[in-house]
Amino acid sequence: MQSIKNILLKGSENRDMLLDIFFNNNAILKPIVIYIHGFNGFKDWGNFDLIAQQFAASGFVFIKMNLSHNGTTPDFPEAFADLEAYGNNNYTKELFDVEQIIQWVVDEKNEYKNQFDVNQISLIGHSRGGGIAILKTSEDERIKSLVTWASVYECKSPWNHWSNEKMKEWQETGVQHIANKRTNQRLPLYFQLYENHRDNQERLDIEKNIRKINIPILICHGTKDEAVPFHAAQKLKEWQPKAQLFLVESDHVFGRKHPWIETSLPPVMQAVVNETISFLNKYVTIIKPKP
Repeated sequence: MQSIKNILLKGSENRDMLLDIFFNNNAILKPIVIYIHGFNGFKDWGNFDLIAQQFAASGFVFIKMNLSHNGTTPDFPEAFADLEAYGNNNYTKELFDVEQIIQWVVDEKNEYKNQFDVNQISLIGHSRGGGIAILKTSEDERIKSLVTWASVYECKSPWNHWSNEKMKEWQETGVQHIANKRTNQRLPLYFQLYENHRDNQERLDIEKNIRKINIPILICHGTKDEAVPFHAAQKLKEWQPKAQLFLVESDHVFGRKHPWIETSLPPVMQAVVNETISFLNKYVTIIKPKP
């Protein structure tokens, strides 16, 4: 198995973002799985390499990235080192970042093109990344299957439960802060996040867009998820009845934490990975290049 870590790519506003790819280096064109992390996530959260290795061992090219404005930097890929970028993140920037990843994959000049089956691209998104994956799938015919893990069902995170007073203060001051208990940081959210949603409501409407999707969809969610309660998964299933629903008795991160020092995944995370790989295998074919 080959893994290439921290490939540098340009994302939204020309910011650097890092990319990892995992694959078996052989003479077979392999279907591609692109993973999109969620709010306060990053590509190496919870030793995500363990998950990437399993997809690669199953015959996929697995790609994960740090979105351009998630607060990490090339020098600090696992830390919220750039709070200004973090505060200026929004949904359309994340959609732009995913587009850049796909463009990198399908680029004829890509040095790994002899490994990539660019006609078989799947997206996996966790939490807010699940919402981004849904939205991107609805607007990009190159995506052939979609998986969500603990996905949101609306692009209103985290202000969807804020009081009118807090919303007014956010608008007047231009910033609200949220606490990250793991890092003990106060992370800024600038009012532009709300404005971005307001100005792009149709594009960011998850209900409207998931209804338009006509490719295979798997929705995975934990029944004990407190961050995004599993009624979110029920909503997604209601809006897209053809989607498959896989529920596990678990929290928002399927039993993981960061850092993860174990050499194996928690049983519930492993169950989600197994279900995802089994689902994707139903819709992919292995193509050997012509001599």
